[in-house]
Amino acid sequence: MIFMRAMHLELRHLRTVRAIHQQGGLARAAEVLNITQSALSHQVKALEDQVGVELFVRRSRPMRLSAAGMRLLRLAEQVLPLIEAAESELKGVEAGRVGQLHIALECHACFDWLLPVLDQFRRSFPEVDLDIRQRLAFTALPALQREEVDLVISMDPDPLPGIHFEPLFDYAPTLVVPAAHPLAARGFARPEDLAAENLIVYPMDRERLDVFSEFLIPAGVEPAHVRQVELTDVTLMLVAAGRGVAVMPDWVLRRHAANPELALVRLTEKGLRRRAYAAMREADRQLPYMELFLRLARTEGVRAGRPLS
Repeated sequence: MIFMRAMHLELRHLRTVRAIHQQGGLARAAEVLNITQSALSHQVKALEDQVGVELFVRRSRPMRLSAAGMRLLRLAEQVLPLIEAAESELKGVEAGRVGQLHIALECHACFDWLLPVLDQFRRSFPEVDLDIRQRLAFTALPALQREEVDLVISMDPDPLPGIHFEPLFDYAPTLVVPAAHPLAARGFARPEDLAAENLIVYPMDRERLDVFSEFLIPAGVEPAHVRQVELTDVTLMLVAAGRGVAVMPDWVLRRHAANPELALVRLTEKGLRRRAYAAMREADRQLPYMELFLRLARTEGVRAGRPLS
């Protein structure tokens, strides 16, 4: 068996065998391999000395492989494409074309503006592994620190070592009530106005819901009843039917503003204003695909919400 003696077989040997086979001679193969014909000839001779048999039939024109050479060629055709693909991928990682962007959302309603961002992003960086980790919503920032995700959409920028919070856009948490509700005429709500209400919320911890963290809890007010509903359209249907009220970001409610069965009401007389952030590890901020995602997210977010103030 010739391979028992090929103890020092290297990738350059496999590239040499493949190049000579493809080019049909030493001269053209040397050009492809970017070495001199003399150097290539010595390399072939040294390889044949290692394996103990001739790898090429030199009497033929074009130069062709011997039976032993064909075995090395089959090995080269199996191994080299894998090596070249790995090299290309590593170069892509270094250049910022290849990587992963696994996203977790602390904001349940963020899908409304995030999906158009992801659609544009994947067209520009098709080699980036893009994913949304929905089950990590309640533990998103710790997961970011553990490198289980690469980016978190958050409304609560807690200072964390090694984590950068990039401002995206501002938004206004807004109360939506049935059109005939008394608050519709006033145009704004105080915390105590919700004490007798059935409040419909997304299925999230209260600390992650603006209506509680920014409005009710500071005032010490508890709604009469709290009901969790997953889907925005179902919530709005329930509100229109007089089954409760809800608080959602203004970007969610803007497309429903013309619905005659609903009325949009400010929280407090001046209205609340909140900010959306993208949290990422400091080391990832300069990645080209991360920079593009932030740019797209900021543009789409401003279109949906409000510019940063």
